[in-house]
Amino acid sequence: MCLAVPARVVDLLDDDRATVNLGGVKTSISLALVEDVAVDDYVIVHVGYAINKLDPAEAERTLALLAEAGMAQSGEAVAGVPAA
Repeated sequence: MCLAVPARVVDLLDDDRATVNLGGVKTSISLALVEDVAVDDYVIVHVGYAINKLDPAEAERTLALLAEAGMAQSGEAVAGVPAA
């Protein structure tokens, strides 16, 4: 099963990369597939790539559902993205 989760962008890096917050863990992801990403935007992350931008309200609803299902804690998603 594949899982893509919302993550908040906390820093923009060189070479189409960003640092995101995933469940309190900061990790580096690729932004090569998404345009016009800014700090504090939410993106959907799958296997280390941002695949889409997400409306903040939708991101919060999704994170709340993941928390309810036991897949996230404290409003932040937990994902299998390798740490930078």
